[in-house]
Amino acid sequence: MVSILIVEDEQPIRQALTTFLSDSGHSVEALASGMDGMHRVTEGGLDVVVLDLGLPDLDGGQVLKMIRAVSDVPVIVATARDDESEIVRILRDGADDYIVKPFSGAQLQARIEAILRRTADKSDTGPIRVGDLRIDIGKRSVSMSHRTLDLTRKEFDLLAYLAERPEIVVSKRELLAEVWHQPYGGADKTVDVHLSVLRRKLGETAQDARYLQTVHGVGIKLVFPDS
Repeated sequence: MVSILIVEDEQPIRQALTTFLSDSGHSVEALASGMDGMHRVTEGGLDVVVLDLGLPDLDGGQVLKMIRAVSDVPVIVATARDDESEIVRILRDGADDYIVKPFSGAQLQARIEAILRRTADKSDTGPIRVGDLRIDIGKRSVSMSHRTLDLTRKEFDLLAYLAERPEIVVSKRELLAEVWHQPYGGADKTVDVHLSVLRRKLGETAQDARYLQTVHGVGIKLVFPDS
């Protein structure tokens, strides 16, 4: 049974989604305010959150950032805002998916099932080892020489994406699309900033790289260190 939290202030929508998903065999909780939803997330035990952006107390975008500060629970943003820049912002801020209103319960359930399949696929794989690095996709943890590294959500996602493709050069455009779900901003410096911080946490620099090697004009790759 999948545990779903719906944060939606419009009672008819909240009730319709709760009924549909409950009838489909899921455990569903529904709340009307951003702060209530945030407090429930901190309690844990949820498989997915469906988050409206137009909430009465806080903008859903703020709630999304608060959730991402404390939890990796998958978040599907439900929004009436369908312009490209808004969708890019939502995904960049940590949403796993979005769905534009109006939508049916069946559409939402399909999105939930897709996200849970991706999560299950990752949790079924064992740790990836590259040199002294140990990347556990399911547990979302990274250690180096038996020392746990403190990575942010996106730093982990970036490293994990590269670790699943060791020695393969990945372009920044691909990283933006697959890690940040941002296929539009080709000139974005987001990847460079995260790589710089990640290198520092790995104890290396771009000039003296052991793990994260830049192939100029092509992209970045995670390599097995020489020693």
